[in-house]
Amino acid sequence: MRVSKWDTFHHIKVKQVHMYIVLILSMSVFCVPGKGGVGKSTTVTVLANILACQGFSVGVLDTDLCGPSLARMCGIKGNIHSNEQGWVPIRRTIGKGSLSMISLSHLVDNPDQAVIWRGPKKTSIIKQFLQDVCWGKLDYLFIDTPPGTSDEHMAIMECIPGVAAILVTSPQGVAVADVLRQVTFCRKTSAAILGIIETMSGFVCPNCSDCSLIFSKGGGEKLADHCKVPFLGSVPIDPKLCEDLDRGTLGEGSQEYSSYKEYCAIAKSLLHNTADIEMG
Repeated sequence: MRVSKWDTFHHIKVKQVHMYIVLILSMSVFCVPGKGGVGKSTTVTVLANILACQGFSVGVLDTDLCGPSLARMCGIKGNIHSNEQGWVPIRRTIGKGSLSMISLSHLVDNPDQAVIWRGPKKTSIIKQFLQDVCWGKLDYLFIDTPPGTSDEHMAIMECIPGVAAILVTSPQGVAVADVLRQVTFCRKTSAAILGIIETMSGFVCPNCSDCSLIFSKGGGEKLADHCKVPFLGSVPIDPKLCEDLDRGTLGEGSQEYSSYKEYCAIAKSLLHNTADIEMG
């Protein structure tokens, strides 16, 4: 995998980065979506965890300013501090690698308080997250974005011209239609599309482990075929995985879940798809 140069990203304080990834959910993951609630943050959390366990240095940036949930899901607590180089993300060791995170939830006194900001304020804080944070050496930087294609997404595009995207959708036709708009957005802004992930592709019974198709299946794969982009895989709803994420206890025990194994296969495809991409 080719390594991007420091000066490619202007003032972004990442010395070396293999790949910037914006998860665009279906409506949400450019996790860019149109719809919310399709599993954008779950996808970011699990993929980042898997890559860290494999020995990669992974950064996670939560730009969903009005609904920051990654800190809780990743089990990362604490306050962000600064030094002469800028803000320092909260870092924890996972397996053979590490996970570094910046989230607005680490900067507010009360994480349950609503964030009521207009576009310019959101753009300003996102640019600070990208330009004034000393990430150190990273292999991957995942950027979790809110639904839509608005100020947050354009701020990221301006700061990181070569950003790549993962599109996340649930199987239903309405969600797929919204993600199709995200494909258009990515192509208009010259963002590489690494692939599409289908979430909620069935429901895994916590008792017998059988999988029932409560939301149909195959919408994401059909969209990928229609748009001529890679299909990374599908993941069912798994109550056990959801419980681990709610508690922020994703770990070795989670690796036995069928949904986690599906994400492992997706991570493998992701590594393959990024191998020949050079950012910038």
